[in-house]
Amino acid sequence: MDKNTNPDPEAIDEDARQYASLFKDESIAKRYPNRPQNLHRTLLFSELYRSLFDPLTQIQKKPTGVAGRSKPTGVGATAAANQPSKLTVYEQKRHVIDKFISRWRQAVGPDFFPAMRLILPDRDSDRAVYGLKEAAIGKLIVRLTKIDKNSDDGRSLLHWRVPGNTHASRMAGDFPGRCYNVIAKRPMCSTPGSMTIADVNEQLDRLAAASGEAEKLAMFEMFYMRMCPKEMLWLIRIVLKQMRIGTSTRSLLHMWHRDAEALFNVSSSLRRVCWELYDPATSLAQEDSVVRIGQCFQPQLAQYQMPASFERMVKYLRPEPGDAEFWIEEKLDGERMQMHMQTDPQVPGGKRFCWFSRRTKDYTYLYGSNLEERDSALTKYLKGCFDERLENVILDGEMITWDPQNDIIMPFGTLKTAALNEKRRVESEQGYQPFFIVFDILYMNGHDLTKYTLRDRRAALEQIVREHPAETQSDKDAHIANAPIKGIFRRLEVHSYIKTTSPDAIEPALRDVIESSSEGLVLKNPRSMYRLNSRNDDWLKVKPEYMNEFGESLDCVVIGGFFGSGRRGNMLASFLCGLRASENHIQAGANPEKCWSFFRVGGGFNADDYQAIKHHTQGKWMPWDTRNPPTQFIELAGGSRQIERPDMWIRPCDSVVLEVKAANVTPSDCFATGKTLRFPRFRRLRLDKSWYSALSVDEFEELNARVNIEAQRNEEMTVESRRRARPLKRPRKKLVIAGAQEDVEIKVPKQAEVANPELFAGMQFCIMSDAGKPLKKSKAELEALVKAHGGTIKQHAGDDKNTILIADRKLVPVASAIKKGSFDIIQPQWLIDCTKQANGGFVLPYEARHLLHATSERMARVPETIDRYGDSFARDITLQELRDVLAGMTGPDDTKNTAGIDFLHSLQEKGTDLHSGLRGYLFSGVSVVFRRSDGGVSGGLGVELEGILERDELRLSNYVRFCSGTILEKLQEGVSHVIIIGDDIEGARQIKKEVERQVAGWDKKDAEPAIVWGAWIEECWRKRTISDITMYSVK
Repeated sequence: MDKNTNPDPEAIDEDARQYASLFKDESIAKRYPNRPQNLHRTLLFSELYRSLFDPLTQIQKKPTGVAGRSKPTGVGATAAANQPSKLTVYEQKRHVIDKFISRWRQAVGPDFFPAMRLILPDRDSDRAVYGLKEAAIGKLIVRLTKIDKNSDDGRSLLHWRVPGNTHASRMAGDFPGRCYNVIAKRPMCSTPGSMTIADVNEQLDRLAAASGEAEKLAMFEMFYMRMCPKEMLWLIRIVLKQMRIGTSTRSLLHMWHRDAEALFNVSSSLRRVCWELYDPATSLAQEDSVVRIGQCFQPQLAQYQMPASFERMVKYLRPEPGDAEFWIEEKLDGERMQMHMQTDPQVPGGKRFCWFSRRTKDYTYLYGSNLEERDSALTKYLKGCFDERLENVILDGEMITWDPQNDIIMPFGTLKTAALNEKRRVESEQGYQPFFIVFDILYMNGHDLTKYTLRDRRAALEQIVREHPAETQSDKDAHIANAPIKGIFRRLEVHSYIKTTSPDAIEPALRDVIESSSEGLVLKNPRSMYRLNSRNDDWLKVKPEYMNEFGESLDCVVIGGFFGSGRRGNMLASFLCGLRASENHIQAGANPEKCWSFFRVGGGFNADDYQAIKHHTQGKWMPWDTRNPPTQFIELAGGSRQIERPDMWIRPCDSVVLEVKAANVTPSDCFATGKTLRFPRFRRLRLDKSWYSALSVDEFEELNARVNIEAQRNEEMTVESRRRARPLKRPRKKLVIAGAQEDVEIKVPKQAEVANPELFAGMQFCIMSDAGKPLKKSKAELEALVKAHGGTIKQHAGDDKNTILIADRKLVPVASAIKKGSFDIIQPQWLIDCTKQANGGFVLPYEARHLLHATSERMARVPETIDRYGDSFARDITLQELRDVLAGMTGPDDTKNTAGIDFLHSLQEKGTDLHSGLRGYLFSGVSVVFRRSDGGVSGGLGVELEGILERDELRLSNYVRFCSGTILEKLQEGVSHVIIIGDDIEGARQIKKEVERQVAGWDKKDAEPAIVWGAWIEECWRKRTISDITMYSVK
């Protein structure tokens, strides 16, 4: 580089443009008056991938010899073998990076930030998010290149996870690679473009600021016009923040400056690293290498170890001869968060707050900047939380979602919504709230505490957080009200932990948190310092799937597969497993290969496992056809919605059996069995087992019943131990694999709480399933309800017709009962309705809403229970039901008044489009006939419950009549539409065949009626226009 230290005009222009967005924050400009400035313009963007990205990627792919050293190949290989060994992979990468950095310093100048933020886009906290993922970018590229979305290239982008026959589509899971192949066929620039690194940074800032698809499309069009396909490939990787160049952040920072990592760990800022450490000869000042208030640091993380026993796991914590203590904490399901607080008389309340996530996102806008901020989600509740002598502090913890009504932790996915509702002071139905649980302190009153031991840090934490009384809203926790806690109750609290020296304490603690649906445990070394941006053995994760004796292995047959992404692209990376039909189902007419979807597993596989599965199933997989699903072999949840639909399917007789381990079993509407495994993990491939020896539905039900009985037996034994410590509670799971020793939490009404304990006296019930939404009651809870009201419970109905069968889903045992043709299946809602009637309740007659399935005799009596509008004669209906009834009522026909009709005709003659303008004229000229699909399980599992569909037909009929349509009783010439009520595909197809047979004999001048699902009428009504009928046609 020349000796001139003044930037040239091109460098000045670039500097102004690429930092225009950054310097909108005046504090940054004031903080860096002497920041480094480049003397010449930045390198071309193409040089970045030519000199850095591509070489690093090639080194990553290149095979290596012993100890990671490259094997000599080609000319001179023999001579090279006698020379000192080649560079290791790490040394080769270091050479490439050092060479690029050296070139930058020589040709551009000292400011490396423009290049660094493109090399490490996922670490750049100064640029706003783009709001673009693969699906959105795929749509933009399709529009940009003007290709048909149904073409091979269009499908390759829009369905990028699915492999295909073309070269681009074979790159399944590598979305940028697919974009490259599509763009390379139709490039606007065949050679590298003229955009510099500064130009790209400027435009990426504009892309991040763009709102709406049109603006983003315009930005991508600009890139497309000025970049070659290879540049577009790397641009898309930068936008997605998926570089995959085989080099870690730590390595890159260290090669820029020896102190770069230390500064990044305490600041999380690439800008500071590049602007403060631009001179290799300078060293980081001691005061700049410690955590500071308002400066987001990189937190310490828990390590994952998987030793053979808990004893060996404890050894990783390095116990000392005189101090073998370690701590056990519950692992929380939330977002890692750091809270910075400092005294500031200029802000309301005198304390200024900052909140940062692990990914350096600033959440101060959400959780609050001061104690008086009424729109904050959290700080407004923290008055009096801390000791008055506390001037400033940095706390490390987990932000979780709390349900104050039930006093339980909710899943992580509810956190953002709960915080926004709290911020906006919106009264949500659930009332969830953010709750910050603190487990460490790093800074206090001007002192950096990271060099102190965990034991000393926790002692300091206990001193600065004041005790306050608990104020529970849960009746079952009323005994803890006013009990002192560290912090503000369920707003900010200090995390509890167990001190122990024995590895034997880990397993019972883990079982306790698993029974509360927790993620697991964290073991901590109390003698350890806080190590920034480090994942080490001072903190160890223990999760349920790590236990050797927790849960029971299940052998299940594979029935479907799902394509993966990234390194798992172009292959089946996870599998759908099912429960096969039992003898009872086969005797009742089911295909012996029929399986019901049970769970999806993708964890625990290695490359050899995938290869073995591929070898044994090669050529047997078939694409899943949503229009013609293989219902003869596979039953999914959701009927026509086909929930958890696999990308590929395989016949059980051609498939393999997997041994899978899980933590427990939970109810689920996403699988046909009504339940699924929690934390499923592949253990091994069972080539010694055939598909017909895999777990069947009946075998699973026996396992289910055995575990429930065992759990209830242990309930009383565990009550006393639970009173000793009150861990943070979560919704408990209803079933645990044998060996898990899970308790089932049942809210059993006490005898004194039941108004009519003889309500079900002399009646016996068999509860065959849980109650789904909106009741959400477990099988055990329903049984407890029956017993509390005098009824008796049978676990198996047998052939006793006096037993009332209760279920709300057609699980396999329910379908078996329906097959017998003599049982009614009653919804759990009937139990609830009986108990909620006046004067303690009474046994109600069955209405259509109470019947999942009914015999023909029962169906004949159902109309006697309600009037023509659906209002019950015996039951007190709810306000919402009354609204539904009133909404469904129609007035008497008035055929004499033709003035309105004449007026509409005159509007039509003047060119008014009544079909899109007036809902009341929407179905004018439309004549419909309603037909009900049988809705039953294929194979004739008894008489279908048509009464359940009655209300749907009434509602759709009212829509048609209101919109001037005509309803005919039977199929005849002049009918324009046959409307299918129900969701049974096979039944609808039979109706279609029958209609086509009758239409064949009609006068050909009449149009053939369209055969559509009832959802078409719903859609027309909702949109106030005639919707596209092809989407609703019966295929």
